[in-house]
Amino acid sequence: MFSMSTVNLINCLFIAAGFGICGLCFLQITASVHLRREVRRYFQIFFALILIYSSTHLARQLMDGLPGQGVRTALNAVTFAEMLAAGCMAHMMSLLVLTVTKPGERARALTGALFALLGLHLALLIAGAFGGWIYYFDGGNAYHRGPAYLLSNLAPLAMLVIDVALLLRYGKSVDRRVRGAFWIYMIAPISAIAIQSVTYGVQFIIFATVGAAVYMFSVIIRNQNEQYEKQRIESSRIETELTMAASIQADILPNTYPAFPDRPEIDVYATMDPAKEVGGDFYDFFLIDDDHLCLVMADVSGKGIPAALFMMASRIILANNAMLGKSPAQILTDANAAIFANNRERMFVTVWLGILELSTGKLTAANAGHEYPVLRQGNGRFELIKDKHGFVLGGMEGTRYKQYEWQLTPGSRLFVYTDGVPEAADADKRLFGKDRMLDALNADPDATPEQLLKNVRAAVDGFVKDAEQFDDLTMLCVEYRGTKQP
Repeated sequence: MFSMSTVNLINCLFIAAGFGICGLCFLQITASVHLRREVRRYFQIFFALILIYSSTHLARQLMDGLPGQGVRTALNAVTFAEMLAAGCMAHMMSLLVLTVTKPGERARALTGALFALLGLHLALLIAGAFGGWIYYFDGGNAYHRGPAYLLSNLAPLAMLVIDVALLLRYGKSVDRRVRGAFWIYMIAPISAIAIQSVTYGVQFIIFATVGAAVYMFSVIIRNQNEQYEKQRIESSRIETELTMAASIQADILPNTYPAFPDRPEIDVYATMDPAKEVGGDFYDFFLIDDDHLCLVMADVSGKGIPAALFMMASRIILANNAMLGKSPAQILTDANAAIFANNRERMFVTVWLGILELSTGKLTAANAGHEYPVLRQGNGRFELIKDKHGFVLGGMEGTRYKQYEWQLTPGSRLFVYTDGVPEAADADKRLFGKDRMLDALNADPDATPEQLLKNVRAAVDGFVKDAEQFDDLTMLCVEYRGTKQP
C-alpha cells in the first residue's frame, strides 16, 4: 500500500515547488529578447536539466519502496537520469562561467577538460549502477547509497574547482553582482551535499540548487537588461549626434539654389549623398571676386565620422587658399603642405579644382588624383576630358601641381563627380561605369545643371536597384552662359 513519511512529503513539496519555479524561469528565458544568444542557450539547457533532475528525483521519492519488478526497473532508470542530470547541470554551469570570464587562449583546453569530466561522470554512473557501488535497491525496492556513492559527485566537484579557479583568475572582468551570484550558486550546493552525505533526511540539494539557480538567473537577467538599456541610450545618443553631424555637414556646403541669382552668366547645381550618415566627399563653389568662380570637387579617403572631420578641415584649407587669389596649381600645392603637416592618421583627399573667369569663359584647373572631369562645349556632346593628374593631397610632402586651361563657350556645361558615381555597383557587383554616366548626361544634353544631375542619379538608381550604396555619391554641374554684349 502506498504511504509517505513526513520527510518524504517535505522533499516532494520542495521538488514540486522547484519544478514549478524552474518551468516559469525557462519560459521567461525563452521570451527574453535582451539576453545574449549564448547565455540564453546555456540557461535554457540549464533549467531544462533542473526540471529533469527535479522530476526524476520526485519520481524516485514517490516510487521508493513500492513493490514489483517494473517499479525496480523504473527506479533504476530515474535514479540514473537524476544523477546524470546533476552532472550535466554542473557541466553547463561551468560552460556558462567559462563564457562569462573569457579566459582567452585557455578556453579551448578548459572546454575539452569539461567535456572529458562529463564523460567520466557518465562512465562512473554506468559502472556504479550495474555494480551497486553508487546506489542500489533492496528486496523491497527501497533506495540505498552504495559504498562508493561519493563517486557520483567526483566529476561535478572537479568542474566546480574549475569554476572557482576561473572566477579567482578572471573574475575581475565580470560584473560584481554576477560574480557574487556565481559564488552563491557554487557554495549552496556544496553545503547541501555535505549535509546529505551524512543523512537521509530532507533533500537540501534540491532547495539549494533551485534557489541558487533562480537567484543567479535573476541577477544575470537584470545585468543584461541594464546593459541593453545602456546600449540603447548610447545608440540613441550616437544616432542623434550622427543626425546632427549630417545636418551640419549638409549646411556647410552650398545648398541654396539658384546659387547666384544675380549672375546670369552661370548656373550651378550640386548634390552629395553620403553612403553613411556623414560622408567624406564634398563639393564647393564660391566667388573669389566679381569675375572669378572657384569650383571644387573632392573625395576624402575612408568613410564616416573620421572622413567627415577630415573633409571639413580640407574644405576650409582649400577655400582659404583660393580666396587669397592664388592659381589652382598653387592652391593645391599650398593645401597639400598644410594638410600633410598635420596628418598623423595619414589620410588623403583627391581634389579637382577649377577657377572660371566669368567675363571670358576661361577655365583654369588642376587635378590632385581625382576623377576625370566631363565637358560639353557649346552644342556638342558630353565627353570625358583626360586631364593630367597630380598626387593626392596629404599623401606626400613637397608635391607640386600643374594646371591647364580650357576655353568655355556659351552653352558649355562642366560636370565633375566623385568615384561613387562610376563605381556604384548592382547586386552582381557590376559597376555603373563612366560609359553609362556619359549616356545619362547625353540623354538630354541641353538640360539645366539640376536636371542633368537628376538624370545621372536616376540612371544610377535604375542600375543598382536595391543594392546597398557603398560609397558617397557627389556631383556638380556648371553651365556657362556667357556675357551679353551691349
